[in-house]
Amino acid sequence: MIRRLRLRWPEPLPAANGRRPPVRLLAVSDERSPSLDNAHNRQSIAPIDAVIGCGDLEPDYLAFLGDAFNVPVLYVRGNHDRGGAWEAAGRLIPRPIDGRLEEPAGIATVGMSWPGDTRGRAARDELAAWRQVLPLATSAWLGRRRPLIVISHVPHHDRGGAPTDPYHTGFAAYRWLCRRLRPVIWLHGHTSTAARSHRTDQLGPTTLVNVTGATLIELDPGGDR
Repeated sequence: MIRRLRLRWPEPLPAANGRRPPVRLLAVSDERSPSLDNAHNRQSIAPIDAVIGCGDLEPDYLAFLGDAFNVPVLYVRGNHDRGGAWEAAGRLIPRPIDGRLEEPAGIATVGMSWPGDTRGRAARDELAAWRQVLPLATSAWLGRRRPLIVISHVPHHDRGGAPTDPYHTGFAAYRWLCRRLRPVIWLHGHTSTAARSHRTDQLGPTTLVNVTGATLIELDPGGDR
């Protein structure tokens, strides 16, 4: 099933691909959505402005979605995104947007992959997470104070789906960054829908969205939040 979520964007939105707002983003992570294999289902949610990958999906699947909708693919890598197909991922999709500001449909967006070494089994490394967030917190574009979307594979601390499992508790560094950047929206995966049934949370002005599976996000200056 493709979930739909309409969120308010706090500034005027540019026309995207010749269309007036809302801006429409297809966010995916962790689990392939069988619904998206069906052309009729894809047509029912088109047009979209970008595919946003929040990790633990194969590069060929991200490339398939980008080609099917003929839109840019912005993504971060998850803890399972290593070895095998990822060694040749550059032939299918661009590099992840780690620490880099991109603007799909005019929406300022920055991302963070699973922190630490990408070789071997992924380790949970809070220090590596702090090394990720500190450059973002001091980047030159931060001074612009533009409305922002952050995407990551992991949620921040205490927003994961298994509070007794350190591997799924999220990162304290991400919580600190969220409070500092105050993004409008933070998209993440890595959280089982069975373990955490509600899809959205709030941290100050930031709406956190667990996009595990597939979620169509519509951004509208007059939308609900």
